[in-house]
Amino acid sequence: MARFTRFGGSVLVYACFIIFAVVIGLPFYFIFISSITPSSELFNIPPTYLPSAPTLENYLKMTESIPFLTYFRNSLIFGIGSSAVSVIAAGMAAYALARIRFPGSNIIYLALILSVALPQIAVLVPMYQTFNSFKLVNTHHGLIIMMSSLMLPFTIMTLVSFINQVPAEIEEAAYIDGANTAQIILRVVLPLIRPALFTMFLINFIISWNELLYPLVFAHNVDTKTLSVGLTELTDPGSTYTKPWDQMSALSVFMIVPVLLIILFGQRMIISGLARGALK
Repeated sequence: MARFTRFGGSVLVYACFIIFAVVIGLPFYFIFISSITPSSELFNIPPTYLPSAPTLENYLKMTESIPFLTYFRNSLIFGIGSSAVSVIAAGMAAYALARIRFPGSNIIYLALILSVALPQIAVLVPMYQTFNSFKLVNTHHGLIIMMSSLMLPFTIMTLVSFINQVPAEIEEAAYIDGANTAQIILRVVLPLIRPALFTMFLINFIISWNELLYPLVFAHNVDTKTLSVGLTELTDPGSTYTKPWDQMSALSVFMIVPVLLIILFGQRMIISGLARGALK
């Protein structure tokens, strides 16, 4: 009876996982199928779940509608730059909050927590005015600074939990051996929290890669627009009021693939890093 109960429980767990995978995977399936379906079949009733004549024409039309390679380059610069800057800045701030006790440190940490709840749109206008006065609008470094500031609070809070897990005795031993603060950070702390840094870099890259609001507002030139902005620029030459869903599906595939590759090859590091950061 106990064996039957365990078998039934295992079947139920696997069935739930399969249902969850199907529900999650269906949107990706329809996006891919729509990207290789001729526009004449896209809105057939009843709908077709497999195109009768798969085609790559949608990808070709998409690259002709927008400067795809330029937008793809801009997305890479935006994603990698924002992730790197946010992780480096957050690492230094997290070490200060975790190890250096100074007046107001708790207030600063509380302010970081509260800032996560602040909607992006609430500070959009004043931030645009500030960036415009410093001539940071329509620049890569302006977008990187903007996005990094958005991701800093969560990144700092995550890295603080990791640094708190590093025994202080290790750093004290390094001080006794004659190491200074910079050497301790670079040679002791950073190697121990490397999984956290890598995890936060990947998470921040995914967030930056999918970000639309800031690139849409702060990037007006072709040289700074990203793929997410390109989705809003795709138009149907045959109609003024409809969107070219076939081209949008093709561009969506290009935007999904890098994220899937990151999750596929970095899933162990991400899960391990987040699990270690959640434990004391």
